[in-house]
Amino acid sequence: MENRKKGITYILLSSLFFALMAATVKYLGDMPTTEKIFFRNLVGIFVAFGLVKKSGSSLTGNNKKLLILRSIFGLLGIAAYFYALANMKLSDAVILNKMSPFFVVVFAAVFLNEKINKKQITALITAVMGAVLVIRPGFDSNLIPSLIALMSSVFAGIAYTVVRQLRKTDSAATVVFYFSFFSTLAMIPFMVSGSFVIPSPVQAVALLALGLFAAAAQLFMTNAYRHAEAGELSIYTYANIIFSSIFGLFLFQEVPDLFSVLGGILIISAGYLNYRAKEKEQAEKAANLKLKKEKNKNII
Repeated sequence: MENRKKGITYILLSSLFFALMAATVKYLGDMPTTEKIFFRNLVGIFVAFGLVKKSGSSLTGNNKKLLILRSIFGLLGIAAYFYALANMKLSDAVILNKMSPFFVVVFAAVFLNEKINKKQITALITAVMGAVLVIRPGFDSNLIPSLIALMSSVFAGIAYTVVRQLRKTDSAATVVFYFSFFSTLAMIPFMVSGSFVIPSPVQAVALLALGLFAAAAQLFMTNAYRHAEAGELSIYTYANIIFSSIFGLFLFQEVPDLFSVLGGILIISAGYLNYRAKEKEQAEKAANLKLKKEKNKNII
């Protein structure tokens, strides 16, 4: 019970720091996305390096093809997310980015042959309805950033699906290090070719804070999963939407409209349905395992 409380506390702190990271990206405004990504991951390299050394994992990794694939789609996801944060309401960008767990369900079913149950299908439909309310399809200037925000969740969904496969060969610390290192190196050519602005003292502090917030969020998330199961914690990651809405209101005077609020409620509700579906699945697996052990005892 104590471990579960710690896990929930850590995942809520992780959500808070991810929301602070998103708010910092928005605060940096028109600064090149490549520069934001570079500093976001630069701090992460050192944090992930420490985690790898502490866990005794490999820096180079075992399944290099999947590590690179995860890094590519993770980078695309962050690039799309950072663009959306700079060009639309903070809460709306975060809400659409939180569609990624539902894309994981779809991609895991297609590529990893994981089954989708009825509750998860209901969750997917509910999430799509929520996304439609937030995007509000129309031929206006808000549509493109909204679609890019949604694409950020698609790319993230692919990256997380690859991580599901990677857990068989590589540690979480190795995956984080690979992604941070790959993303930082990938930004250098863009910055050298002109996508770099010399930051003012305030912007320099904000860029450092961006990296620190992202690293803190990653650390709290890693610690959360040490104390509780991922399926048990997944519902609490949606606190990111609530934190981001608060920051958007007080820092940027962004008031979510009725459609965004309803869309957010639907997506959080879908997250809860997905959480309950996983919880039931885990309970059934545990019951079957217990029954199997009892049968084996009787045979002996």
